[in-house]
Amino acid sequence: MGELTARTPMDRMLPKKIGGVALREVDLGAMTLVMPYRGAVDTLSGALEAAHGLSWPETGQMTGTTGRGVLWFGRAQALLIGVVPDEGLSAKAALVDQSDAWAAVEIEGDRAAEALARLTPVDLRPGVFRVGHTARTEVAHMAASLTRTGQATYMMMVFRAFARTLVHELGSALEGVAARGGR
Repeated sequence: MGELTARTPMDRMLPKKIGGVALREVDLGAMTLVMPYRGAVDTLSGALEAAHGLSWPETGQMTGTTGRGVLWFGRAQALLIGVVPDEGLSAKAALVDQSDAWAAVEIEGDRAAEALARLTPVDLRPGVFRVGHTARTEVAHMAASLTRTGQATYMMMVFRAFARTLVHELGSALEGVAARGGR
């Protein structure tokens, strides 16, 4: 009988560096979609704080970090990342394990925003899309989540089935930016 080996979504595709911009896979650990029951956002936020030291995010925001945080994920939805949810949260929200559903990439470098601007309609200017801001958007016609995690660092998530396409599209955009040379 053959032996099965677990692989990450970006297995053997990353890391890579193109034109001074680094692409690397991010292991977010446990990922749970959290959808509060009607009228329970405040009590859910309190329960998240008590159980995990994290609060419910404002629209378009992230609380905590990519290692352990809560990412706004749409209207009345957030993604709890890096931590298995406390069982008590299920009294205040529907919880759905998403750990194997998403592929995450970190894009870091001075020209990262320039390359991403070729793939997404999000206004990535620093005064508009600040560190800690997140958006559900499209990236090269794929449903995605885009989060600014540093001055020149972004985290992008797509459905796991699109991991290869994401790496290809990011690579093409970065090669195009690199071919233009200096600013």
